[in-house]
Amino acid sequence: MKVIAINGSPRKGGNTEIMLKKVLETLEKHNVETKLIQIGGQNIHGCRGCWACRKNQDRKCVFNDDMLNKILEEVFNADAIILGTPSYFSDMTPEMKAFIDRVGVVALSNGKLLKHKIGAGIIAQRRGGGTSIQASLNHMFLMSEMIVPGSTYWNLGFGKDKGEISNDIEAIDNMVNLAENIYWLLEKIKK
Repeated sequence: MKVIAINGSPRKGGNTEIMLKKVLETLEKHNVETKLIQIGGQNIHGCRGCWACRKNQDRKCVFNDDMLNKILEEVFNADAIILGTPSYFSDMTPEMKAFIDRVGVVALSNGKLLKHKIGAGIIAQRRGGGTSIQASLNHMFLMSEMIVPGSTYWNLGFGKDKGEISNDIEAIDNMVNLAENIYWLLEKIKK
């Protein structure tokens, strides 16, 4: 079993990463292979709507001028994908939006490569915006025929400065519970 976490925050070591790592640490206790991939602050552009990926059928985006193609196979080979982003004006980071648009189109164009995988979204926010981002991430998961696990609350945490999210005990507990639910689902799917 393999779980990939995608960090859409450009702030390395920040609140989004703390939440993602809490989920991954919990999964690792169950001997699940995990990997954190940093896309925030990296060169990654949005989908250009050319549909060459549908024509080429090579599990890649035709544009090879950024990092996306380097990580696509890891994403497609994972059993679960966790997407983390901070709230920027009540929306996800541009890197995360570019990621979900392009990965979603490449996956759909190549035989629904995300179908029946587990998908979970995690949002770090200072005050608000998290629930609309959660909905947008869930739209991508559901349109890709992925399985979205629940938890004790929305997968949100509150914090402004680096590390402040660790003081949101409810959010940290929720990350542990989310990880346990992901693990439970992985076990059921793998049987």
